[in-house]
Amino acid sequence: MKASLSLRIASVLTFIHALLHTVGGMLGKPAPGPQQIAVAAMKVNRFLVLGNLRSFWDFYMGLGFGVSISLTIDALIFWQLGSMAKTDSGRLRPLYLLFAIEYAALAVNSNRYFFIGPVIAEILIAFCLGWAIFAPTSIEQSKWNRRPATERIQT
Repeated sequence: MKASLSLRIASVLTFIHALLHTVGGMLGKPAPGPQQIAVAAMKVNRFLVLGNLRSFWDFYMGLGFGVSISLTIDALIFWQLGSMAKTDSGRLRPLYLLFAIEYAALAVNSNRYFFIGPVIAEILIAFCLGWAIFAPTSIEQSKWNRRPATERIQT
């Protein structure tokens, strides 16, 4: 598989991750019982932070939507990298590596603090980014696809 395709797959997976995080995590309603009680406690207890009155609910929502924004931007970046990889994938490998490390770390974090859904998504995204690192570049591909020397000789 070419780097451009694996980056496009990573882009789609990341966009789906952003969508599910936003719809399910940020816009979803807490279930009756313990979830509603926890949310109510997060909303009612307000405290002063750098001159602003905030609650843990404010931080929860702000950081949650921040994650949705970051995932969406990452999806757009991966799509653009997929386009750029068609001509210059070798020079982009350090970026693929940084994003692969990011999503591997997010998978560890999600495993510790959340649940299996984001873990699976982040492992798949990290795998696609890792694949892009090791996919042959167009120069390397041309080395493997060369015609035998006898066919290249022009007479």
